[in-house]
Amino acid sequence: MIRKINRNDKDKFIAMVREFYRTDAVLQNIPEENIIKTFDELMSDSPYLHGYICEYNGETAGYVLLTLTYSNEAGGHVLWVDEVYILPEYQSNGLGSEIFAFIENKYKDNVARIRLDVEEENDRAIKLYQKLGFKVLDYLQMYK
Repeated sequence: MIRKINRNDKDKFIAMVREFYRTDAVLQNIPEENIIKTFDELMSDSPYLHGYICEYNGETAGYVLLTLTYSNEAGGHVLWVDEVYILPEYQSNGLGSEIFAFIENKYKDNVARIRLDVEEENDRAIKLYQKLGFKVLDYLQMYK
């Protein structure tokens, strides 16, 4: 089951985000205050940030964070899959595919493109994303 994150999920969400940022799927850890700010933003019903909990057999198994932007290039709204994390004990159960099927079904009529980024060394995730139809964009991303 995939459902919207709610206030009762705070402790589990924070613990999963901490764990996610200690994996090889990310370049660096983030400050604890960022995690709290993200949860608070989710609870504010922001139109730009959506968060979901993935459950497996009634247990919290992971989460996904989505952000919404607009792109002239895409000709509409772009949904960024900002973070997807499945707890290790629930991996290899098809939950990643289920999350993406949920995302595509829920947002198919409201976005022109779905984007994500992935660490080049994360072969497992790359294979899943390619299997789901994602293509490589030859952009160098920068930030300030």
